[in-house]
Amino acid sequence: MAKALIVLTSHSQMGETEEKTGFWLSELTHPYYAIVDRGIQTDIVSIQGGEAPVDPRSWDEEDKLNVRFMSTPELTLLLKNSPSLDDIDPTDYQAIVFAGGHGTMWDFPDDPDVQDKAATIYEQGGIVAAICHGPAALLNIKLSDETLLIEGKQVTAFSNAEEEAVQLNKVVPFSLQDELIINGAKYIEQPAWSANVVTDGRLITGQNPQSAAGVGDAICDLLQELTS
Repeated sequence: MAKALIVLTSHSQMGETEEKTGFWLSELTHPYYAIVDRGIQTDIVSIQGGEAPVDPRSWDEEDKLNVRFMSTPELTLLLKNSPSLDDIDPTDYQAIVFAGGHGTMWDFPDDPDVQDKAATIYEQGGIVAAICHGPAALLNIKLSDETLLIEGKQVTAFSNAEEEAVQLNKVVPFSLQDELIINGAKYIEQPAWSANVVTDGRLITGQNPQSAAGVGDAICDLLQELTS
């Protein structure tokens, strides 16, 4: 039976500002239910463990999947006291998903567990996926031959145009779109806020919150192919 792992940021401060950030709620709930509702066990962890910070701007009570998740006591409890990525055995999983939210820009790129666990899952034939700002996790993942996972691969992520639209391009520590390109990825952009899911082999990325469910669906379809 295939198992998937969703990784959340533990970073809650928006740069040098007073504003709070964290993970984007729908970028957890949409892929979670896309995968779970297809019968695949899905675990949730955060970088540091403990309380995973939800970006307050992402509380959308009209989003049925957010409501479904947040009205499930064991899941809300999990967000209050999440396991740490460090405690996870990557050989238990066939897919790892990096949920987005601006917090990821600070703690995903240089985290050794992000790099080691994702590389292990990928090199054992599994899927690495990331949504919106989640592809910050992909920047420094090296495979055993010392090449970067994203080198020469088609990927997408939150675009410069979208970052400028939300007026955070001067707040984030770097441009995600630019850094992916610098590190050898082929960046695929669609118009702001349109769903865009890019699959290149066993690497799946989504551009923005509108792509979150599609990433979950793409993971399930690929898992089905890989395990059939």
